[in-house]
Amino acid sequence: MVHGRLAALIMVAIATVVLPAVPAAAQNAAALDEAFLAAKDAARTGDSKKLDQLAPRFQGHVLEPYVQYWRLKIRFEAREAEEIRRYIASNRDTPLSDNVRRDWLKTLGKNAQWETFNTELPALVGEDMEVTCYALQARLRVDNQALREARPLWFVARDLPDSCNPLFDALLESRQLSEEDVWTRVRLALEAGQVGLANRVAGWLPKGQAPDARVLTGISGNPAAYLNDLRSDPKSRASRETAMFAVYRLARSSPQQAATHWTRLAPQFSEEERAYVWGMLGYFGAMRHEPAALDWYARASGMSDLQLAWKARAALRAKRWPEVQAAIDAMTPKEAEDSAWRYWKARALKVAGRETEAVALLKPLSAEFSFYGQLATEDLGSGVQAPVQSYKPTEQEVAAIAARPGIRRALTLFRLDVRLEAVREWLWAIRGMSDRELLAAAEVARRNAVYDRAINTADRTLFEHDFGLRYLAPYRDQLKAAARQVDLDEAWVNGLIRQESRFIAQAKSRVGAGGLMQLMPATAKWVAGKIGLKDWHWSQVNDVNTNLSLGTYYLRHVLDTLDGSPVLASAAYNAGPGRARAWRDEQSMEAAVYAESIPFNETRDYVKKVMANSSYYASNFSQQIQSLKARIGVIEPRRRDREKPLGDTP
Repeated sequence: MVHGRLAALIMVAIATVVLPAVPAAAQNAAALDEAFLAAKDAARTGDSKKLDQLAPRFQGHVLEPYVQYWRLKIRFEAREAEEIRRYIASNRDTPLSDNVRRDWLKTLGKNAQWETFNTELPALVGEDMEVTCYALQARLRVDNQALREARPLWFVARDLPDSCNPLFDALLESRQLSEEDVWTRVRLALEAGQVGLANRVAGWLPKGQAPDARVLTGISGNPAAYLNDLRSDPKSRASRETAMFAVYRLARSSPQQAATHWTRLAPQFSEEERAYVWGMLGYFGAMRHEPAALDWYARASGMSDLQLAWKARAALRAKRWPEVQAAIDAMTPKEAEDSAWRYWKARALKVAGRETEAVALLKPLSAEFSFYGQLATEDLGSGVQAPVQSYKPTEQEVAAIAARPGIRRALTLFRLDVRLEAVREWLWAIRGMSDRELLAAAEVARRNAVYDRAINTADRTLFEHDFGLRYLAPYRDQLKAAARQVDLDEAWVNGLIRQESRFIAQAKSRVGAGGLMQLMPATAKWVAGKIGLKDWHWSQVNDVNTNLSLGTYYLRHVLDTLDGSPVLASAAYNAGPGRARAWRDEQSMEAAVYAESIPFNETRDYVKKVMANSSYYASNFSQQIQSLKARIGVIEPRRRDREKPLGDTP
């Protein structure tokens, strides 16, 4: 026993001599990191005792405002006004101060403490609907004009906070909301598929006039069954709205079937009701690329911007340029200012021989760094090129930005992988920065490998730019090797990764995709088997080289099955190969028309941004003028004999 104890002591002594000592500062930093995450967890569970125990350790620490905030939030409504004011005053350089003020305003509004509410409201930075409605309530006490500002809130197809209901009651009582206005919001809710909201809104109708809630719920699940059984002439407003809802609910999945039902039913409805439903049929038909959609639109009137946008897209696919222009001209000024509609209106004007008007639209558009900005540049006879770097921040400027408390807090939170809070802190810190300060902040983010913030921050500059930061390529050597292995254009792959993950290797999506190229588990497993990757397991998805090998192989596979079109392959990478194929037409079309008429908002935006990114990366890499039109090409017709099966692709 003595010998064993002696041997153990000798081994401890040897270990003490041989192993390098961990610096005390590093040990303390690691312990504080653990303590901070423990405090965050205690805040989540409402463990005030644990928070109180941990709080003294963060005195003077860069993240002290967070621990103070979490302590303040527990039993917030019982806090004294002076305690809340002290926190706000001492933490103005963090978004937490605005969070506290917003929560305080909600408490004040709930308790009708209007004097204090009105004192604190002007300092609120962020917008919040609950606070907005309390603010209108406060004004209504002294100014009846507040109801005029409250009225537009009614016409929203989503649930609003309870603080808005007194305003709506006042509008109804003062007859500034009519029965027709109530039906309008019922329609808006039903259009959005919000049956529960529609039923709640219908509660503002006179007694006995609301649609049957159970019938609406049944239609939501099976509109065809309701329409097949509908034989009687709908007399009441509720029965007519119910039947119209069934028609356009069916149009979501089967526009032709819905149009057949509506053709039978329409004579029993008013002119306004007929035009309304034909507009909905045109909208859903256009999203499903139905050839009859424009004919349905021709019978519609009083359409929303969303319906007009899809009318323009349907007309683009049909190459009916006068209808493209007519749809854009009917949009609200705000919608018509969108870069897509300025570009396509210019194209329609060109077809009509109105070249001078077209150029007047294209010139300012060509100054924008976007998909349509690039296309406008080419239409004016130039090529796409990243602008010459106009400013490079000095080391002193970079150091000054890095020393700001908000930037330090954000970087610390990023290091701890507390990304939601880190992003909010970063955005708060860069508010109001000049172009040069933004570029210095972007450089700080790049040096700390927070590539998404580097890109997004550089993307905000208005007059002085650095496209090396805006279009970072932090893994270019590894990516170039992976792309060369499967013969892919590295500019395109960089453009895709910029959109997928902003080069954050640990990126995780809400649907479970992971890594630089945001691979789904089933896809990663399938590709790992194809390339003979031994002992594959999901944790490897965040390894840069592994992710690039898997992602580029899959991208090559998708490209090969879709005519070698990077536009189709980009759409497939985001929404699936089957959808990308189905969105083609029976005739060839411009790739820009294909991209603009993708039915999924996310995928439509994604494809345009990936292709625009690719041109800028190609320009950065080669220092030569690029052609986006040549890059995106033409989408070939949908023909069964051209289809290539995807085999066992997941």
